[in-house]
Amino acid sequence: MSNIPTVLVLPFPAQGHVNPLIILSQKLVENGCKVLFVNSEFDHKRVVSSIAEQENSSNLNEESGLKLVSIPDGLESDEDRKDLGKLCASMQNFMPEALEKFIEDVHLKGEDKISFIVADLGMSCALNVGKKLGIKGAILWPASAAVFASVYHIPPLIHDGIIDSDGSRLTTKKTIQISPSMAEIDTRDFFWLNMGDTMTNKVLFQYLVHCCQSLNLTEHWLCNTTQELEPGPLSFAPKLLPIGPLLRSYGNKCGNTKSIGQYWEEDLSCMSWLDQQPHCSVMYVAFGSLTFFDQNQFNELTIGLDLTNRPFLWVVREDNKMAYPDEFRGHNGKIVEWAPQQKVLNHPAIACFVTHCGWNSTMEGLSNGVPFLCWPIFGDQIQNKTYICDEVMVGLGLDKDQNGVVSGKEIKLKVEQLLRDENIKSRSLELKEKVMNNIVKGGRSLENLNRFIKWLNE
Repeated sequence: MSNIPTVLVLPFPAQGHVNPLIILSQKLVENGCKVLFVNSEFDHKRVVSSIAEQENSSNLNEESGLKLVSIPDGLESDEDRKDLGKLCASMQNFMPEALEKFIEDVHLKGEDKISFIVADLGMSCALNVGKKLGIKGAILWPASAAVFASVYHIPPLIHDGIIDSDGSRLTTKKTIQISPSMAEIDTRDFFWLNMGDTMTNKVLFQYLVHCCQSLNLTEHWLCNTTQELEPGPLSFAPKLLPIGPLLRSYGNKCGNTKSIGQYWEEDLSCMSWLDQQPHCSVMYVAFGSLTFFDQNQFNELTIGLDLTNRPFLWVVREDNKMAYPDEFRGHNGKIVEWAPQQKVLNHPAIACFVTHCGWNSTMEGLSNGVPFLCWPIFGDQIQNKTYICDEVMVGLGLDKDQNGVVSGKEIKLKVEQLLRDENIKSRSLELKEKVMNNIVKGGRSLENLNRFIKWLNE
């Protein structure tokens, strides 16, 4: 039996959750751990098929110390996993037992005994399984510390009559302040109120409350943020340890030039296209893994891209069902199905980032000093947009018209306004330096992570 710790890592089954957990896993491997990365079977198939084209993918499991494995989520293969309420209900009923069986099977085979569990907060049922089997654990919160603070503060919010026990809004107050150290938040922006229809919101709220009940099973709460970015929320929840920004280290021990853990294969041709573009000229347009526009909004976006008359790199996923309008010229642009986003944002040709404001995208944009044009869609993205525009002031928001549509003219107007604003540019670069200093030698986040890994190894 080796003394190398074997860590089981369990993400919530969504691209924005898999990414930070796979990056953390790679950092554990670089520091001498073995990792079993446990996706749901459905997501595991997607991840494996997206790396199947890569060189070295056959060696991934054998040589790197990072092994991709899976357990069922309880849904049939043809059921809709975009229905988050249904997915969460199924996982809550099915996954603890499946995980327990998986761990017991690993131990029965006499492979490396699992010594530790790192779970996404959305999968904190794993801590209960660990407790039953005598395995310690940690949670990683993959969103902002501010959003964690609002989740952590749910019992007082219910007690004070701000929200109902199903998460719905009771108060007539427009804004509240969770702590004197934190900015005020609009009570309509609680992310569990913005996940879908009312029923979905309620199911997800109960799921979240259920997950938080397992927090007391571990001392180790990790978060993809930095001290400078969120001093207020971190002082409100002092157990939350900032280890961000969690960025991919290309060409690491895991031996891949492409990013492991993606649901779609990255189109690397966009990098050579960017090499041909002038410095600070390109709008990078990407809305994450879950955003869908209707045909009308899709048309307005294409109009906006044409109107700016600038080069653009636009990520349009293969599951996009909208047709490009006949009048869309798109001469200045390149469209890809999925991009190596961190590499793209680090490219000198990028001028700004038109984004849905997911937290991974926010951290990658901040880490590269890129100004934001914010177009939040749901969940925590709305709170993240407020943070970008009003707190750190490195972006502008896109406004909807009376029909709830972001018009092509609005896109053109805001792009021009953003790129003329020298203050936003200089703030973006100052913030980049502060954020990146966290992960160099002596940096606060790196020291936090190293302390955690040292504790793991002991």
